[in-house]
Amino acid sequence: MFKAVYLTKDDNEFAASVRDLDEARLESATPGCDVAIDVEYSTVNYKDGLALTNKSPIVRTWPMVPGIDAAGTVTASTHARWRRGDKVVLNGWGVGESYWGGLSQKARFRGDWLVAVPGGLDTRQTMAIGTAGYTAMLCCLALQDQGLVPAAGEVLVTGASGGVGSIAIALLAKLGFRVVASTGKLAEADYLKSLGAAEVVDRKELSAPGKPLQKERWAGVVDSVGSHTLANACAQTRAEGVVTACGLAQGMDFPATVAPFILRGMKLLGINSVMCPLALRERAWNALARELDPTRLDAMTREVGLAGALTVAPDILAGKVRGRTVVNVNA
Repeated sequence: MFKAVYLTKDDNEFAASVRDLDEARLESATPGCDVAIDVEYSTVNYKDGLALTNKSPIVRTWPMVPGIDAAGTVTASTHARWRRGDKVVLNGWGVGESYWGGLSQKARFRGDWLVAVPGGLDTRQTMAIGTAGYTAMLCCLALQDQGLVPAAGEVLVTGASGGVGSIAIALLAKLGFRVVASTGKLAEADYLKSLGAAEVVDRKELSAPGKPLQKERWAGVVDSVGSHTLANACAQTRAEGVVTACGLAQGMDFPATVAPFILRGMKLLGINSVMCPLALRERAWNALARELDPTRLDAMTREVGLAGALTVAPDILAGKVRGRTVVNVNA
């Protein structure tokens, strides 16, 4: 027997609890999964918060063990890449949505979904990073691949006190960029500056409807908010600047015009962390092990148990949680 967060929905009656499950039930619920792991840590991302509270149709199959992230040790494998004792990390691939996920003491995944925990990180640190931090690194890599360098100018990070924003700030600052953090929680200014932000601005400056073209400021943008915030960020981006979009905290809409694209040549890049190819995943994780300051990672991380994941989920959706939340599934 093992413990897991378990979501059920019958006749529109939703329930979320920590349950005792057996391995036979796990195996029957995970057809095609050729690697078994003992999960050590998971995390609660924004998407997990939606699933755990049933605030959005994240879960596609019921019942569900949620958790889009997991890290632990392989206990059995018929996959050619993995053997017993390997330390692995999983992000995305529909896990926690269509496939049983990581908020559990045991899990079964497809070997093609897994990445080796990179040297320099342990399983707890990979989950302190989680999908949020891995997405932040994908954004940073995309900016760099487009030729963005610190001398080009300031980089804006929206949703700055959240998981993606916090790690993006730490990464970009380490890479030498002048980072401007946009947040609705100005009381967190000292926290954001401790991560490397040079300046903190009120999200109200970006979240209302704005003109199609505005004064040029940003050489690059990491946006996890969407809607008017993303539209304004594009409208303020310099000629040939680069904007990465990876979230929708304000909304899925994009009330913009083509003006910044055709008059300034700015680029808008979508970041898809869920179905990201293996080679790019491995590149991102290796870069995180190399570039992310572990002291800053610790400063933005708190730890809870499985039951705590249920408690923290609504707070994450309400914007009451800063940084990252690690779930110790054995606590």
